[in-house]
Amino acid sequence: MAKHSKQTFTDTPCIAAAIRKASRRLSQLYDDALGPSGLRNTQYSILFELDRRAKKPPTMHELADVLVMDRSALGHNLRPLQRDGLIALKGSTEDRRRRHVVMTARGRARYRKATPLWRIAQLRFDEVYGKSNSEELRATLSAIARHERLRTLRD
Repeated sequence: MAKHSKQTFTDTPCIAAAIRKASRRLSQLYDDALGPSGLRNTQYSILFELDRRAKKPPTMHELADVLVMDRSALGHNLRPLQRDGLIALKGSTEDRRRRHVVMTARGRARYRKATPLWRIAQLRFDEVYGKSNSEELRATLSAIARHERLRTLRD
């Protein structure tokens, strides 16, 4: 990717636009760091959630909710992971209509390989933005993501 000698950014009154710009910048950082693992940040995030829920694998619906993603976007992101044998969809024993998303042994190995690379990106962000600022930002963004009233205007 070519670097520009000078970038011009304009402030925007739109929170969504500002967050998207920041998100794209952070995606560049994390995707660059994770590159040697063969994973993109979105894929790593999915594997992270599956690792956290390894003892009780989430359904597609549960995983979409925790990732704050609609199911079609989740399906789009799961396809390459499934194709590469990193995750599998397992039918529920209680309800055949429900499928649980599980990380395979191959997925766990890839996740373990990627985690030190992910940490490098985390440390870079903390270094550039400041550790306490980073922690405060993470808490603020997590609170926004959890806030159900921000899902829609229709409530």
